[in-house]
Amino acid sequence: MTSADLLAFLPLALGLLATGVAAGILAGLLGVGGGIVIVPVLFHIFTGLDVDEAIRMHLAVGTSLATIIPTSIRSMRAHAKKGAVDYEIMKAWGLPILVGVAIGAWAAARVDGRVLTGIFASFALLAAFNLAFGRENWRLGASLPSKPVQSLMAGGMGVLSTMMGIGAGTFGVTIMTLYNVAIHRAVATAAGLGIFIAIPGTIGFLISGAGVPGRPLFSVGYVNLVGFAFIAVATVAAAPWGVKLAHALPRETLKKAFAFFLVLTSARMFWSLVG
Repeated sequence: MTSADLLAFLPLALGLLATGVAAGILAGLLGVGGGIVIVPVLFHIFTGLDVDEAIRMHLAVGTSLATIIPTSIRSMRAHAKKGAVDYEIMKAWGLPILVGVAIGAWAAARVDGRVLTGIFASFALLAAFNLAFGRENWRLGASLPSKPVQSLMAGGMGVLSTMMGIGAGTFGVTIMTLYNVAIHRAVATAAGLGIFIAIPGTIGFLISGAGVPGRPLFSVGYVNLVGFAFIAVATVAAAPWGVKLAHALPRETLKKAFAFFLVLTSARMFWSLVG
């Protein structure tokens, strides 16, 4: 690697560490999945590095999915020791999610990066409104619906989560709690379901990005290996800081602050589509 390569790599490395720290703190604060933070920040880092607009969102999504693998496994193991994982839901949702992931990875490889950006910006905005205005007592039913309906929901979650580069937390926890699943059981189960999304999703982005020109250094397919390593380590290290802050600050204030961040992120992404 030449000195010029090192100079080009330095801002990427620093940005990735900062991304992991931010994701870890927010995860500890609010229990949100890291992907909802990692993807937009990576998108802006790759924009600053002048990565081609056609592939920068693919790289952000693929790298985010890779970072979700170790964190989901670690989280699920911790929850499983406490008996919080609902294995019946995992069995019912696992196969439909895998089908959805396959569809999502296939679609993501064939659509323009602007489409992926629009999808992420749209659902980030919905997540922001849910954080800002959602109520914990909102319910769609006293229990989960029929198995066919659950399969449709799980499949749709697999498609959207793969195309957005997120785990099962954003959609999975919302769906389960709306059908009266206890929040701790929903979070624990979503951690396990994230594995069904992250591993095949990452493989799909590794394959679909093979040989594509214009990627940053140390990229395999649409996964930046440096991004994966730096973000994963920093997220795990920073999460306890977020937990401490969560005990010191009002939860509703934190939710609204993160909602504001998502609104700004969504607006910035929409602006990039029309600018």
